[in-house]
Formats: sequence, structure tokens, C-alpha cells
Amino acid sequence: MTQPLQSPAQPSSSYAASGAPRRISILGATGSVGRQTIDLIARDPERYPVEALTANGNVEQLARDAVQLKARLAVTADPARYADLKACLSGSGIDVAAGPEALIEAAQRPADWVMAAIVGSAGLAPTLAAVRRGALVALANKECLVCAGDLFTAEVERHGARLLPADSEHNAIAQILEPERLHVVEKVILTASGGPFRRLTLDQMRQVTPEQAVAHPNWSMGAKISVDSASMMNKGLELIEAHHLFPVGLDRLDVLVHPQSIIHGLVQYADGSVLAHLGAPDMRTPIAWTLAWPDRRPAPSDRLDLARIATLSFEAPDVTRFPCLALARDALKCGDGAATILNAANEVAVAAFLARRIGFLDIAGVVADTLEAEPRRAPGSIDEVIALDAAARRRAVALVDAR
Repeated sequence: MTQPLQSPAQPSSSYAASGAPRRISILGATGSVGRQTIDLIARDPERYPVEALTANGNVEQLARDAVQLKARLAVTADPARYADLKACLSGSGIDVAAGPEALIEAAQRPADWVMAAIVGSAGLAPTLAAVRRGALVALANKECLVCAGDLFTAEVERHGARLLPADSEHNAIAQILEPERLHVVEKVILTASGGPFRRLTLDQMRQVTPEQAVAHPNWSMGAKISVDSASMMNKGLELIEAHHLFPVGLDRLDVLVHPQSIIHGLVQYADGSVLAHLGAPDMRTPIAWTLAWPDRRPAPSDRLDLARIATLSFEAPDVTRFPCLALARDALKCGDGAATILNAANEVAVAAFLARRIGFLDIAGVVADTLEAEPRRAPGSIDEVIALDAAARRRAVALVDAR
């Protein structure tokens, strides 16, 4: 396991021992993960004073949260909403800013703990800004590791930052994987619910609507992530993330469909032991773990009643009906920027599906065609990652337009 996830013999701060306040910032405060983070800190505001909150265009909610939590800074990514946000916060004493550079400034503010929950590649630069000042980063943005995995983890190492995975599956693995015993790990297994279309045929999936795709059976998530879950691209992206977080090798990473979403991750060891992390499907559980790390804190999540649940079921993923998972694994094998291209094409395709411009099954088609058509080159810097991402998006848009 890389240094960012290794637990030190002694905590790096006095927080765990003293219960001292931990100053926080939330990048992506009005999204699903951001809202659940706010729910947790609002229950104990004295322990979690807020430095900065950011959002995309929902400035009304951002302003309400900033006032409630007494944030020092509120930032909208959309410069056109600056005046609206400033009006909402007039007289509050809260600093206001807008635009991509302001997001980076928010990440650079002196917070001990930063929730990186901006969806998509837009979250890469702000999250890197937090990493480069050595922050404790709760990572809910998949694209940082999917698009720029080796470069991103190198920055974490260089600046002495620490990544705490906030996604439920990676968070589960982080809790049960023994970093000093990677040599005796046989499998690291991510679980997947299978999404709302697990039992549909390909013909049936051709007819599904955006409303059906965002209706996840177990989790409350944003539209883009919900569509990714329905296509199983979400699990493909998580597989790529896991490769960078838990360096056991691609051949020791696996995915298991588990419709109840009770077991979030498993680690199989050489002696036949299998350790599993169980919990109710509630994102506040992994978020609470990152908030209190290296300690634990109470969370309002439902407690498991296994007698009531009674049955847990499992099945292998079907890559014929859900080819996005295979596309992600192949991109990871290929290297040379393929994962960056995959992610960019998927973002374009999902947006087109949500806008009813393409069908659900066309998402995988656009991604596959973009991977085939776009020249691959291993990015040597973050700027090259951004350039490759932009080129792949242009290619994917053209492929969407051609359908």
C-alpha cells in the first residue's frame, strides 16, 4: 500500500488524543457527498469549524450552508453566479469568490481536512492544490486517480499529504487491508450492487430512460454517479482507483456483484482467510471514518440487523450486458493515458444520455469508439493529463454528434 494510506505508529496530529477541533473545507459542498458531509459536521460544529465551502451553480444552498456553518469562504465555480452568491451572503462577513482559480484558492486555505467531492475532472486541480500543501484529503473524486493516478500519488508522496478514501468500497478496503502484509494478499475484492438494471436484458436496456438510470436501488447519489452505477462504469473507475490506492497488481483486483450493498469490500489472504467490511449503505459511515481518522466518531447511520436482512447474495459481473467494466479494466492494462481517455469519453457520453441525445447502451459505445480513435500517450505532467482529457472530450463529442 502506498504511504498515504499507511497508518503511522503515532497519529500525525494531536487530534485523536485531545479531541481538538479539526478545521475543514468541503470542495463540492452541494453534491451528494458534500451534503452528507455537512450533515455530519452540523451535528458537532464546535469540533469541525469550517474554512471553505465550494459548489458549482447552486449558490442558494451554498449560501445557506456557509451561514449555518460559519464558513470563512464560499466559492462558486460559475463566475456568472458570483453576484448572486454575493447577494445571498451580503452582511454575513463571509468572503465570496468565483471561478476555477477561486476553487484552487479555497483548497489552499488552511484547513486540516479537505473533502474532495467535486464530480469529474474539474476536481483534479483543486484537489491537487490541497495535496500540495500537505493536507489530510478525504478523496471522493474518482477522477484524480483515474485520470492522473501515478502523477497524483507522486504528488501526495512529495508533499507529505495523506489520502483517506471516502468511497464506500475503497474505504472498506482501507480498513481491512494490512499494508505490511501485501505479499500474502491473494485478492482485493470490490463489491457492486449491480445497479437498477441488473436483471434487464440488452433489449430492455435499450429502452431505459435517464429517470430510471438515476434511481439507484440502495444509494442516494448524484445523477452522473448514478448513471455510472447503472452502466457499471462506476465500478470500472473504482477498479482503476483501487490499483493506485492498493498496489497489489491488477491480477489481484476483482469485482463481485452483491445486490444488498451490505458488504463493501473483501480481502482474501494466502491462508484462506477472507476479511470483509460490512455496514448499512450510507455514505455517512465512510465519511465519518475519514473525519475522525485515526480515531472513530459516532455516525447516525442505521445499524446492521443481519437477522432481519437474513440473506446476502453474490454473483459474478456480466461484462456482456455491462461492457463498461471490461473497458475500464482494459484501459488500466493498456496504460498510455487510456484511463484518462476512458473517463473523459464517459463524462461526455453520460451527459449526452441525461440530455436524451443518445441511448443508455450508447454510453459504452461512445467510450469504446473514443478509446479506439483517440491517439494514446502517457501523460508526463498534470498539464498533459488536462490536454489529453480535453482532446478525448472533443473526440467523444464528435462521436455523439455522429450518432
